[in-house]
Amino acid sequence: MAEAISSSVATAAGRTERPATVRVWDPLVRLFHWTLVISFTIAWLSEDAKGLHQGAGYVVLGLVAVRLIWGFVGSRHARFRDFVPGPQGLLAYLKSLRAGHARRYLGHNPAGGAMILLLLAMLILIGGSGWLSTTDAFWGVEWVENLHAAAANLTVVLVFAHVAGVIFSSLAHRENLVLAMITGRKRAESA
Repeated sequence: MAEAISSSVATAAGRTERPATVRVWDPLVRLFHWTLVISFTIAWLSEDAKGLHQGAGYVVLGLVAVRLIWGFVGSRHARFRDFVPGPQGLLAYLKSLRAGHARRYLGHNPAGGAMILLLLAMLILIGGSGWLSTTDAFWGVEWVENLHAAAANLTVVLVFAHVAGVIFSSLAHRENLVLAMITGRKRAESA
């Protein structure tokens, strides 16, 4: 897939050169992202192994706390002000996406920014309801357990939507966004 969405340039001498890249995702954002993927997956798959499930859940909550702080003090493209769209900005982007001419963003596009906020909110809801279910006041309370399970299930759906959006944007703009989240670098110019 990386070759299918790479954007090499053929030179007059017949050589293939890769376009210039710029650093977009700092190491903390990349570490957060991949550690969150692993921790959420462990929590999801270990529901019956209470200690592992709770441990992974607390790691997720800790990661979210760090990411929230980093959203205000981190590098340019990590800051919420760089990618959190207003309602009008999000609607305009979705209309341009539907029309087939959505512009490329060096950082997150407005739909990606909205998805990040939604996923962070869901992870807080999952972690909060999971923690509540371990307290004396809410242990065994059915609505707390149902909320926890429903939020986790909805988050899995959102993760699939997020991955689909990454694939769609990668193909639309001829760049490998998964590789960018590994290396931290993206193509400097537009496709």
